[in-house]
Amino acid sequence: MLNALKKLFALDPAAGGAGVTEPDAQHLLPAAAAMLLLEVAWADHNMSDDEITLIEQSLRRLFDLHEPFVAQLVNDAREKHDDSVGVYDYTRTLNDALEEEEKFQLLVQLWRLALSDSALHALEEHVIRRISELLYVSHTRFIAAKQQARAQSS
Repeated sequence: MLNALKKLFALDPAAGGAGVTEPDAQHLLPAAAAMLLLEVAWADHNMSDDEITLIEQSLRRLFDLHEPFVAQLVNDAREKHDDSVGVYDYTRTLNDALEEEEKFQLLVQLWRLALSDSALHALEEHVIRRISELLYVSHTRFIAAKQQARAQSS
C-alpha cells in the first residue's frame, strides 16, 4: 500500500512531480488527506473552485505546508482521483501515522468542507462517516468534529 501511494504521488522531478526527490511519510500523509478531502468534495458530484480553495487551506492547516507544494499536491490528487477505488488505502496510511487528535482535526476539516456550501448533502455525510469509522474515531468525536466545524464556519 505504501508503495502504491508513493507511485501515485511521486514527487520526483524526473517523474513530473514537484521537486522532492523521494516521497516519504511526510509527503504521503498530506497526499492521503488530499484524496479524502477530494472524496468529500466530490460526494455530491459537484466540485467547485471554492471547495478546491478550502481543500488547499485545510492541507496547509493540517500539515503546515507551503503554497506551491499544496497547489501541486491538490493538482496531482485531482488527476488521480478519477482512478481511485475508495478511501480505505488512504485512511490506512493516515491511521498508521496520526494520533487521535490529528485524526479528529482531519475530520473537522472534512466537515468544514462539507458544510462550506449552502446545504450538507447526505452523500457528503456518508463519506465522512465512513472515513471516521476507518480512522477508528468514535461516534462521539465524529459528532464533536461536526459541531466544531459548524462553529468555525459561523
